[in-house]
Amino acid sequence: MLLPDPDGALDLTADRVAALCDRRRGLGADGVLRVVRWAALGDGPPPEPGVEWFMDYRNADGSLAEMCGNGVRVYARYLQHRGWLSGSELVLGTRSGVRAVALDGDAVAVDMGPATVGETGTASIDGEAFTGIAVDVGNPHLACVTEVPIDGLDLTRPPGHDPALFPHGVNVEFVSPVVDGHVAMRVHERGVGETRSCGTGTVAAVVAALRHAGHDSGTVEVSAPGGRLQVTVAEGTTVLRGPAVLVAHGELTPQWWG
Repeated sequence: MLLPDPDGALDLTADRVAALCDRRRGLGADGVLRVVRWAALGDGPPPEPGVEWFMDYRNADGSLAEMCGNGVRVYARYLQHRGWLSGSELVLGTRSGVRAVALDGDAVAVDMGPATVGETGTASIDGEAFTGIAVDVGNPHLACVTEVPIDGLDLTRPPGHDPALFPHGVNVEFVSPVVDGHVAMRVHERGVGETRSCGTGTVAAVVAALRHAGHDSGTVEVSAPGGRLQVTVAEGTTVLRGPAVLVAHGELTPQWWG
């Protein structure tokens, strides 16, 4: 959910975020992207020269998140929709650093920066262990490449993980091996639950799938329940590309906010 607050006038508490995201008493979402000018953010990293906008992202439980790859892309689409973006390129502030975005018709691509591969870890579902690798894409991921059909996995509860390896929680991806340049993925996001897509998780999944296939770089199409994305892993950076569509708009009353 995109919440326009360009001048930083709203007191966006964790309780308000959770209520906004609650599908029974709010509009319903996996998280809130506050659209705010960096100079008006109020907290967070100091503004960088020449960067006007900041993506203030909160998970559905109200907790702050460092990064949201699909969020960056839809944020750019929203700025374009409102007429707040001139041209087809944008540099956007996030809690994981500045990201460059390019809009090309229906597609929006974001330079996600380098993905850092860490240690091997294990996720567990109903006692079954899945080996994965830690991948940092500005936020922590455990990407597990598996031959097990991912459609049958129960992601209604958080997969088990090693808290020593991920002391602040982790996003967990289950991804099929690369076949003809394509993988399938499901993801459980910390502070949210299973989501239909995850931009940073898609990047982590492709990094893991390429390594599983013996490659350090390449371009892979990823099918998630929410649709298809493309990830390019190159030396020193990764690029996430796909459609970004605004599906609805609404209005919050002062009484609801209060």
